[in-house]
Amino acid sequence: MHLAAYPRVRLGHFPTPLEPLPNLSRYLGGPNLYIKRDDCTGLATGGNKTRKLEFLLADAFANSADTLITQGAVQSNHVRQTIAAAARCGLQCKVLLEERLPEPDRDYASSGNVMLDELMGGEIVARLPAGTDMQAAMQALSEELRAGGDKPYVIPGGGSNPVGALGYVACAQEILAQSFEIGLRIDHVVHATGSAGTQAGLVTGLAAAHSGIPVLGVSVRACTRQQESRVWELTQATLDFMSLPPETVPRDAIVVDDAHVGEGYGMPTDEMREAVRLTAELEGILLDPVYSGKGMAGLIARIRDGHFNDEQNVVFIHTGGSAALFAYRSSFDADVGANR
Repeated sequence: MHLAAYPRVRLGHFPTPLEPLPNLSRYLGGPNLYIKRDDCTGLATGGNKTRKLEFLLADAFANSADTLITQGAVQSNHVRQTIAAAARCGLQCKVLLEERLPEPDRDYASSGNVMLDELMGGEIVARLPAGTDMQAAMQALSEELRAGGDKPYVIPGGGSNPVGALGYVACAQEILAQSFEIGLRIDHVVHATGSAGTQAGLVTGLAAAHSGIPVLGVSVRACTRQQESRVWELTQATLDFMSLPPETVPRDAIVVDDAHVGEGYGMPTDEMREAVRLTAELEGILLDPVYSGKGMAGLIARIRDGHFNDEQNVVFIHTGGSAALFAYRSSFDADVGANR
């Protein structure tokens, strides 16, 4: 498995740190927690999508693109990083946003990632209602631009296709190299799973290296059955894209916990707020309310349920997105006020 064979545009700061979380580990009574700081990838406040975009942008250039098209929720971390990548590479970027929250407040509608999208020159073409076929909407926009003489390249939501998943195959290799350097035996990897590309890439990379390290995805949007199916399909497509045998990743390697979705994608939960607050107060690390906050909530719940023993080493993937905290200001008012 030689990733150098795949075209890549260098956008991020890699390798990202792999750091211990001693205070949170002590507070929870074990296991030994570590955090992979993919919030430190360096592209417009960082995040996991930067890894995917390095391969996607290379594919866009191979297709002579001059304009990127993508989509996401209003406070999409992926949209923010795609606009930043376009700015870095001298491309136009046009985005479609989906209104997934039923009653968004002013902060959600215009602060956080939305403010950064506009600051970096991204064009928000439309805000579409929840449930819109966003892939079809992007395709229609692509055809319109192509008819006008542009050369658009469509990036799926979350950058999650086999090309984008290569970013997390690379991350798996990076984690294994770092763990070797510091003598760390990793017993489990945990992260938030949404569009499936991060989880598909991780399980592919770890399995192809015969690491034996299991991956738990904490869902932020779909039930276990749906999310595992989505991850499994993308994993198989990624294996095929990389010319790896389909049996490289067994079906039971795809594991998703859906207990922390709450009322839906982007909807705050008490467990998410606790996870964000604890990580901030004990480690000085900012999670986000949509992905990493719910992912950490899932990890904390498993620790409290006795899923891990005190001697195990668990790595949490911080997928970034802290800019969205400003869009969820009202959700944290009580927590912030308590410390005044």
